[in-house]
Amino acid sequence: MASSLLARLGTFFYLVHPNTTSFEKAEDVPNYPNEAVPLFIAFLVLEWIITKLKSKDDIRTNDMLTSLGNGVIHQVTGAAIRGTTLIGYEWVYNKYRLIDLDWNSPVTWFLAALGVDLGYYWFHRASHEVNILWGSHQTHHSSEYYNLSTALRQSTFSRYFSFGLYHPLALLGVPLPAILVHQHFNLLYQFWIHTEVVKNCGPLEWIFNTPSHHRVHHGANKWCLDKNYAGVLIIWDRMFGTFEPERPDEKIVYGLVSQPQSLNAVWLQVFYFRAIFEKALSMPSWGDTLRALFYGPGWVPGAPRLGDPSTFPDVKAPRPKYNAQLPLWHEVYVVVHFGAIVVMQQVFISKFATFSWYMALVFLVFILLSVGIIGAMYDGWWWAPLVEAARCACYVAYARSYPVTAIPVVDCAILGYFALSTLLWASQSMSVIQATAKEAKLK
Repeated sequence: MASSLLARLGTFFYLVHPNTTSFEKAEDVPNYPNEAVPLFIAFLVLEWIITKLKSKDDIRTNDMLTSLGNGVIHQVTGAAIRGTTLIGYEWVYNKYRLIDLDWNSPVTWFLAALGVDLGYYWFHRASHEVNILWGSHQTHHSSEYYNLSTALRQSTFSRYFSFGLYHPLALLGVPLPAILVHQHFNLLYQFWIHTEVVKNCGPLEWIFNTPSHHRVHHGANKWCLDKNYAGVLIIWDRMFGTFEPERPDEKIVYGLVSQPQSLNAVWLQVFYFRAIFEKALSMPSWGDTLRALFYGPGWVPGAPRLGDPSTFPDVKAPRPKYNAQLPLWHEVYVVVHFGAIVVMQQVFISKFATFSWYMALVFLVFILLSVGIIGAMYDGWWWAPLVEAARCACYVAYARSYPVTAIPVVDCAILGYFALSTLLWASQSMSVIQATAKEAKLK
């Protein structure tokens, strides 16, 4: 048990052995990020305790739930389309590879690690320098706080834009399982660098991406924009001219330059695409329409490809943060329901291979709706109580006949909680309907 825990912990820091993390077949590659969920939670709790002991208020429940909600969306949609971004990789590997590498060779393992990390650098850079890609990646930058939960604020659409990015490694003879392994490790490594608890890592700062380097990347300050794209190795930024060290004399403002005022994880996944297409449609020519899509987010007609930095807003601290609050009872309610969402996420991922397409769709829609309604409650959307009452009622109707977790005690507890929730929000919904009707009469 202890050795298994240490092995999982090692995946966060790339402290793994090639012999135990090399696989001959793609289906044998474990889902390392999903296996790490208990450690994600443990690290989040540890960081929260350390932050509170330092008397700081830099971790808010509303922001954390939004980040975790985006993480849930990323995981469940990823399970539904797992492997699609690498479609054709094995065909290229089998037909056109230039070198034959043993799947269990350390040389293959390290080549895959370097190749995936370099590929990530360029994809991450493109996600900032191509507006349509930024439309998905901005989700990750939408938190105004910088803590471990921010790492889980992932876009469900970014993975689609990475199609073909790693296929050149097939020409070098890198087998598909090695790519999958290092995509997981690259993602897990980036979890621990999303924190303000770790200040400086000494000599490691020269080679590896660290919390200090990545804090700069998440800044909305002008000097932070489009810097430090690295996944694991900061050497790529040093080589390609995108490195910027943290400035001890200037406080970093986290979030987007134009910060959205919302805590709805589902909405944050898609909201910027509307702005992109509105900008593209407003252009006077087809050429400028395409530039609005494929040039940088700050581009305007007559400016360089990435825009004119002198025209960018110079965001400085302090900047007011969007901090919508709920009454204590309501916040306890959404936290408990989020726990139920995590349980359903785990059931969905573990049983996805055995689900019919209809059952998978039902689970997926329910999880997305559950995450979205929490954000809608924080944002004060008037219809939230009505949708929440319907959501809870649907769960009760389904779970009475079909156990969700197959653990009787857990299923009974969740069912009872959803039944009480249905009654609560049915009552709240009546108040909303009466208030709406009264307002309509006044008009």
